[in-house]
Amino acid sequence: MQSTSPRDAARTSSGDDSGASRTAESPAEPRADAAAETTGETPGETTGETPAADSHVPAGGMARASTLMASGTLISRLLGFMRTMLLAVALGGTALVADVFEKANTVPNVIYMLLAGGMFNVVLVPQLIKAAKRSDGGADYTARLLTLATLVLGAATLLITALAYPLMTALTKDWSEPMLALGTSFAVWTLPQVFFYGLYAVIGQVLNANAKFGWYMWAPVLNNLIAIAVIGAYIAMFGAYAVGGDQLAEWTTAQTVWLGAGHTIGIIAQALILLWPLRTLGIPLRPRFGWRGLGLRATGQIAAWTLVTMLISNIGNLLYMRLISGATASRQDAGGDPSIPGEYAANAAQLIAVLPHSVFVLSMATVLFNQLARSMDLGRLGEVRDIINRGLRMFALPVMFCMIAILVLAGPLGRLFGGSSSASVLSGAAIAQLLVLLALGMPFRSANFYLMRVFYSAEDARTPMLVQTIIVGLGLTISHSLAAVLPNTALPFIVVGMFSALHVVQYVICHVRVVRRWGSFDVGSVVASYARAGWAAAGAGVVGVAVLWLLGGYRTGADLGFAWESIGTAVITCAAVGAAMAAAFVVLLRVMRVPEFGDLVETLSRRLPALRRLAPPVR
Repeated sequence: MQSTSPRDAARTSSGDDSGASRTAESPAEPRADAAAETTGETPGETTGETPAADSHVPAGGMARASTLMASGTLISRLLGFMRTMLLAVALGGTALVADVFEKANTVPNVIYMLLAGGMFNVVLVPQLIKAAKRSDGGADYTARLLTLATLVLGAATLLITALAYPLMTALTKDWSEPMLALGTSFAVWTLPQVFFYGLYAVIGQVLNANAKFGWYMWAPVLNNLIAIAVIGAYIAMFGAYAVGGDQLAEWTTAQTVWLGAGHTIGIIAQALILLWPLRTLGIPLRPRFGWRGLGLRATGQIAAWTLVTMLISNIGNLLYMRLISGATASRQDAGGDPSIPGEYAANAAQLIAVLPHSVFVLSMATVLFNQLARSMDLGRLGEVRDIINRGLRMFALPVMFCMIAILVLAGPLGRLFGGSSSASVLSGAAIAQLLVLLALGMPFRSANFYLMRVFYSAEDARTPMLVQTIIVGLGLTISHSLAAVLPNTALPFIVVGMFSALHVVQYVICHVRVVRRWGSFDVGSVVASYARAGWAAAGAGVVGVAVLWLLGGYRTGADLGFAWESIGTAVITCAAVGAAMAAAFVVLLRVMRVPEFGDLVETLSRRLPALRRLAPPVR
């Protein structure tokens, strides 16, 4: 298990970064990256074809391509936040239909990852890059690949959609027949997304292999814009969620079709918009049969281990979220108690907790991965240890600050996704509790992510698979054992809290394996970096607590504070507290003369010279 929600695990692997489309990193990603960056550029490689120009190298340079992709990711995530906030207004933050719809709208992405996501990301990337070097630019190969993918995905999607009811039954716990009926109705409209997720992934990899990176990362922006429009129109037509009444009995077919079909239209648009840049590559958009020579059997041992890892991870996530779905049934039996979180609340908390990791750690780790791969290939183990140490220390500043910031702002952040009904404060508080549990594991989560990349940089996908198997097995054993003796209402807290605890266990395992294989990377200096960053972040946290107190962040109930009054006041509170904490953090880093801060400022000042004044004084 990658201790994350299924939406998180699916997003990074598939390239889908939309809030509407799920939420953390997959173990397959580094091998996909490595394949895209190295496999197609092997010196002296021959394909039997007249080589074309290096179409996989962006004309504007990798820096420009990286900026374009990063901007698409950031905007998509911000829109994803808006989409999730609006959904809470429409359906409630901890209400029945919100959880039912969340289940139906999350499952297609995870199923796609189980069926073909790893194959597309890990196996096809090298083949696409090789084909792009042929005299026809890979047009024939790509056309045959798209034909095959369309047929396989179409058949799989039809079968899965036909099995919507047994699928919803298997992936939920203790749901009543009316709940399953509504979940099945939603699933009939959302499961066709499997086909379009696959089409988006295949076309996206073709574009990436031909250095058209921006389209793949910006397409989810369109998806999120459509989802936001769909939810906004839903609120205008059917009204916002209000406490009281029987939400399940009062639900209509029109509401199901509008939400389910509307979100699927967003995924369709996300896939079809990629056809435009695909046409510019000269690839015929018509069926082409004959699939011998596609290289699908020559996956290699690395790809095979990675596919197994993804399979284990995604199945584990489905089983974890099945346990959390039991809280939805119990909440319904308890009269709809909004203080009981369900699947929407768990995914909203995960959406917040993963953002710092995606913005800071993922981007830095991607750069360092290339350096690790080169050093591994040259056998320079001293450099390998230095890069491991440097990477872990680089993460210390953003990770520790974000962890403390989330702990301080858990309440207002939860309120953002609590909706607008009279139960919004209780719903926000329930999300905040899950958010605190996730925040506590953030440093270990980032360290695990990076150490797993160390193994992939050495072309070792077997070790991550073994680690993932151990963690998933341990997590499922513990969670299901506790589920047998604890009420369903406790399961969201148990599962989410266990995620953070398992990050610690996973780090210990990865650390021991790395040290045994490549030697000590001076973990003492890494701990010192996190300690320095932690003290500075704690000091900033004190400032944040003071500002939050002034804004009424610790007043609820009848004497409701400003921070809890509405989504708008929660946004203002987060901005004010976050700004105060950031300023205090920078001041403390300068006063404490934290060396990692000086290194960070030096790096950033190469592009923005004005930042040099932030550098701490030289000792």
